[in-house]
Amino acid sequence: MSLPESASFPIESQSRSRSREITEESRRYGLRDGACQAVTQGSGEQYLSAFALLLHASPFQLSLLSALPQLIGTGAQVASVKLLRRFPDRRALIRAGTIAQALAWIPIVLLPLLFPEFGPWLVILGAALYFACTQFTTPTWNSFIADHLDQHERGAYFAQRAKIMAGLSFVALCAAGMLLSLWQQHPLAWIGFALIFTAAGGARWLSALAVTRVQDIRHPAQHHVRQSFRSFLGTTGRSFRRFLLFSGLMHAAVLIAGPFFVVYMLRDLHWSYLVYGAWLAAGILGQLVTLGAWGRFGDRFGNKALLAVTGFMVPFLPMLYLVSANLGFLLVVNFLGGVTWGGLALGLQNYVFDAVRPEDRAKAVATSSTLNAMGWCLGALVGSRLVDTLPATIETAALSLRLTSNLPLVFFISGVLRLLVSAGLLRTFHEARSVERAAPHELLRELPLLKPLTQLLAGSLSRACK
Repeated sequence: MSLPESASFPIESQSRSRSREITEESRRYGLRDGACQAVTQGSGEQYLSAFALLLHASPFQLSLLSALPQLIGTGAQVASVKLLRRFPDRRALIRAGTIAQALAWIPIVLLPLLFPEFGPWLVILGAALYFACTQFTTPTWNSFIADHLDQHERGAYFAQRAKIMAGLSFVALCAAGMLLSLWQQHPLAWIGFALIFTAAGGARWLSALAVTRVQDIRHPAQHHVRQSFRSFLGTTGRSFRRFLLFSGLMHAAVLIAGPFFVVYMLRDLHWSYLVYGAWLAAGILGQLVTLGAWGRFGDRFGNKALLAVTGFMVPFLPMLYLVSANLGFLLVVNFLGGVTWGGLALGLQNYVFDAVRPEDRAKAVATSSTLNAMGWCLGALVGSRLVDTLPATIETAALSLRLTSNLPLVFFISGVLRLLVSAGLLRTFHEARSVERAAPHELLRELPLLKPLTQLLAGSLSRACK
């Protein structure tokens, strides 16, 4: 006997209510996972290069530390997408990869101390293992959590998650920097690194516990897709392929400078770990105060607009290192760098979600990450070559420039190449969803920091006129 039609309404209402509860709970635990991940990044990942430098790593080894783990990680991403076809429990895959990340900190700490003559190389191998585990979870995690979000609220959610991560990463950075500074002049300076890396591994273990509470939402179509990555790229539009080219080349231009800031700060400017941590924290603070605004900007005007604005801001940041080596100035520069990179990273991530079908998100994230890692590796190796060949002094008839080292010139070249990538490719792809259109000058008025400042000035002028 069937139920009367009216009797189905309470059942449907209860089902919708239960679905909303699951979605809200999953979002909350997604934020908690991000909080734990932030502690790992702030107390662990951010200081890997400093640890390698303590072990007397060369510029080439530092470039490999930045490039090789990312390149190996792309293989892990591809493997995770292929495994997802045969093992559709996304939550179990994410949990396994997260636990492996936590355990990877053990060889990073122990092996270089047991075999110090191979210390830098062992840090590189340990970092490669760690980032392979990290990248293994990335495509699955992104498709997993994005299924709980409407397309017009992704920017706000990921901005909220990134804001939480920025705040906790800021705290972890400062605490780790203070701890390292206590041991910096001690013969056993490695103890400080052992402590902060242990904290990083413990935080990642807590992430695995948080992930177990996030419910999976299954797309039946995704478990029957047997499309290769090459075929997948062939089915995507020209606009998405141009976006991938922009993202990969931007990563290449950025990584020409990226691995060598730690060398410039600790070796050339002779900063303490505490001051270096403050410089890193300034960038995190820049993200913290603007990520919410960037998320709203992307949701309202689209991620292409977000990329266009930040893509023309980020080239000028490394050029400023030619201007001065003053601590206060460089703190401000890195704060602005955090502001800009927060928006650019958010736009790069969310554009991928917008441009493909839900069942293709894991593959799209893996494809994007693979191309980014190839650019990452290329840029880091080119940067190490420039470090070995560029002079620290420029003498011409019209200009005489003597620098602390040649690294500010490397940073300047990185900025020029970023500008060329943005100027050449941003116009070649378009917004992937329907959004509010605005003229360039209107977009500028909506920028984080600039919008509240102009509102404050307008209010002050209005009160003064009265």
